[in-house]
Amino acid sequence: MKLLACVSQTWGIARSCLVVCAGTLTVGAGAPSATQNPGAKTYTVTIEGMRFNPQTLTVRRGDRVVWINRDLFPHTATANSKAFDSRSIAPNVSWAYRARTVGEFDYGCTFHPTMRARLVVEPRAKAPITRTNRAGTLR
Repeated sequence: MKLLACVSQTWGIARSCLVVCAGTLTVGAGAPSATQNPGAKTYTVTIEGMRFNPQTLTVRRGDRVVWINRDLFPHTATANSKAFDSRSIAPNVSWAYRARTVGEFDYGCTFHPTMRARLVVEPRAKAPITRTNRAGTLR
């Protein structure tokens, strides 16, 4: 009888842990919603032939930049200011960065110092605020 009570109690604790863990995974899961980055776009920089293409890229704050290494050897995309650093990007692998800080960022490959480029991050234009009165009509 003691064994049955022990198994029953252990199963109850395990089931409780499983419910809590599953709930935590559900709450924390998912990609950022569009409301967190409304209007955000994704841009691509290709690394090929020992060059970044485009050499200068202008994006808005909140946009995503993806570097794709199409070369035969590893490269990095490392900002001089250390604002971002991809570390080593292997051939046929990509690395993404969300542009959160406004400014001009010169960057390059730490393995190949002659590879240089620039990322310009501009502020995101704010959407106009629309206000409604209590009747629900626009003012």
